[in-house]
Amino acid sequence: MTPLQITTRDARTGPVLEITGELDYITAPDLQELITTIQLRPGQRLVLDLGGMDFCDSSGLSALIAAHNHARAAEADIALTAVPAHTLRVLRIVGLDQIFSLHPESGTARNA
Repeated sequence: MTPLQITTRDARTGPVLEITGELDYITAPDLQELITTIQLRPGQRLVLDLGGMDFCDSSGLSALIAAHNHARAAEADIALTAVPAHTLRVLRIVGLDQIFSLHPESGTARNA
């Protein structure tokens, strides 16, 4: 088990959260709690960089959806970057690739 680590930094377009480790039923509430503290302005983009994420279960997907809802409520955008292949496959199967902007690298989401 790889513990969840979330690093937050600011980019020109908005906050970037680098997520490493396992996003599962034990750790997903940590991400959801952090998301609620992030102040977004209309037009900003919240970027979730998943390049270091080792695992994501249904609770993790729920946390990603909560981040999407938080961004939309603030009239902001959200992007997932560097999504691991196993997670990308699940996102496509359940149709979440239709609601998230997906980018291969974090830099492309900040510049899009």
